[in-house]
Amino acid sequence: MISGKTRLLWLALLLLPLWAIASAPEPSAAPAIASTAVGQNLIDALGQPAPAHTAFAEARFLQVLDRPLVVSGELSWLGGNQLQRRVDHPQHETATIADGEVTQQRDGKRPRHFSLKRAPQLQVLLDSFVALLSGDAARLQQAFEIRQTGDEHGAWTLTLTPRDATVAKTVASISIDGYAAQSRCMHMQEADGDLAVDLLGPLAAKMPAQPTREALQALCQGTP
Repeated sequence: MISGKTRLLWLALLLLPLWAIASAPEPSAAPAIASTAVGQNLIDALGQPAPAHTAFAEARFLQVLDRPLVVSGELSWLGGNQLQRRVDHPQHETATIADGEVTQQRDGKRPRHFSLKRAPQLQVLLDSFVALLSGDAARLQQAFEIRQTGDEHGAWTLTLTPRDATVAKTVASISIDGYAAQSRCMHMQEADGDLAVDLLGPLAAKMPAQPTREALQALCQGTP
């Protein structure tokens, strides 16, 4: 049985990198923007027709482990609330969200299923990331406080802080780094101190064999 916290983290890790599927953003020129119309132009510009696909490589830094867990594969937005995360390395695994149900399939094992109805906070995350993919800033702001720094001529960052208290007990914040018209990285800071970093699109191929937080930060903040 999958615990509520594990479900929440697992779904967040499935959803986060799908931001990279979105097309070229145009952030505001202000160096920092406070929260009501925060990132409106940036988020509005993200909408793109489905289906859409992108490569990803993810490193999870867990306090209980000496080395990060690293996986890579492809993420797909299939339209509406249908999302898929395919892991190709180090093992084959596919996770799919469709029709209100999450399905996890691993080679040689029976599929595992659970309904989003069993954990309303998961539906909050799903709705929020569909809002990102569809470019719906108003819908996203219902679930997150948003802060934007940077401009379209260089590096920019969107930082999302969950408004839902249950979600915030697990996911402290989410940040998205980009450069000019390209989103490059996702960072999910968990409330217990663990961290997941996703390299997106072409940057995924540059995941180090033994990543460190510092090395990934340098990649995320570098120029394409």
